[in-house]
Amino acid sequence: MAVSRRTFLNTVGAASLGALAARPVRAAPATTRIDATKLRERIEALSTFGRPAGGSFADGVSRVAYSDADVAGRAYLIGLMKAAGLEPRIDPAGNIFGTRAGTDRLLEPILFGSHIDSVPNGGNFDGDLGSLSALGVMETLARANVRTRRPLEMVVWAHEEGVAFGRGLACSRIVAGDFKPADLDETWNGMRRADAIRKIGGDPDRILEARRTKGSFHAYLELHIEQGGKLEQARVPVGVVEGIVAIDKYDVTVTGFANHAGTTPMPERQDALLAAAHLTVAVREIVTSEPGRQVGTVGHLEVSPNAPNVIPGMAKLTIELRDLSSEKLRRLGEAVRARAREIASATRTTIEFVPLSLAQPATAAAPVQAAIERAAAGLSRETLRLPSGAGHDAQMMAQLGPMGMIFVPSVAGISHSPKELTHWEDCANGANVLLHTILELDRT
Repeated sequence: MAVSRRTFLNTVGAASLGALAARPVRAAPATTRIDATKLRERIEALSTFGRPAGGSFADGVSRVAYSDADVAGRAYLIGLMKAAGLEPRIDPAGNIFGTRAGTDRLLEPILFGSHIDSVPNGGNFDGDLGSLSALGVMETLARANVRTRRPLEMVVWAHEEGVAFGRGLACSRIVAGDFKPADLDETWNGMRRADAIRKIGGDPDRILEARRTKGSFHAYLELHIEQGGKLEQARVPVGVVEGIVAIDKYDVTVTGFANHAGTTPMPERQDALLAAAHLTVAVREIVTSEPGRQVGTVGHLEVSPNAPNVIPGMAKLTIELRDLSSEKLRRLGEAVRARAREIASATRTTIEFVPLSLAQPATAAAPVQAAIERAAAGLSRETLRLPSGAGHDAQMMAQLGPMGMIFVPSVAGISHSPKELTHWEDCANGANVLLHTILELDRT
């Protein structure tokens, strides 16, 4: 006999997200918990796709979007979804969806998930925890014979990391409508973007059909490791994200003149690398010149001709600025470009800025934040509100509907590294908070 949602939650549903914010959490039966052992086993199994040859779980993973390892990892997860009784659907952008019916077909679904692609030499928890926990939610509700009122829709976003094609949040961005047909002609590692999307089962000829409209889901939730050290330092097991920072990214080309390193006097040099070095220092000085949480990074540098006895004639670098305030990023960007003009004049080089991408800041919906906190309280887990300094697909979904994110601690604040680690107990905590937050949201 199916367990009614009233018995399962031991409370009455609210009429809206706003009404939900005032409702207390009631404890759910102990049987309604994610299978923590299975979650661990799956995270460890997924890590084999992209693991260094002869390596172990501790050696991390390279599962860059569209790589063979990414394709294999996606196939593994699709197999798990099928075994759980779901019917995986790949949209034209390559995102993977799985839906569990609710009792009321007229209601919009609750959407939740994450990604499984990684950076080169990355860790085993970034994205993986949220994706596999989303599947765990579906399985747990089926095991407990619980029917939600709203449909539940899990998603594994394709191409979240900003590695392939120099784009981050690439396929959730398409779903949010941030896409131009010319984007399909971009090339990376000799591969056209259209062909990359085909490789993972998408259909670039129907790419616009991947778009979703505003209001097409009731709320979006994403469980993720913090990727910073605030939760661990505070000794708090669950983070409630207030918002995701804006990310302003530039490609910068410094052009000087390549010449002989032994015969060219110092005053006559047009050293592109020297200008790039001054610009790198300038980014740090400008970003730290005012109080706040803003950060700036020069994370990629190419030098040409890159020979020990040749003055560099060209240097290419990336500049990335992050903050919750778009206005602050605009101001910082202008200051960096102004300093670049001074550096170019002093070094007799030219410095060209090309805006690469701008991810707008995203505020987590207050009622969703409150629902996360009540779910955590019902599980006797303390919470801490904090911003996300990293970009997430939730940033794109915030353009379409209410969004919330659940963070769990990252050991030593390390991420995008083989040393990335979240304790298994914290993984289970996050998965269970995700489950019970979904049940909270289902009451509206």
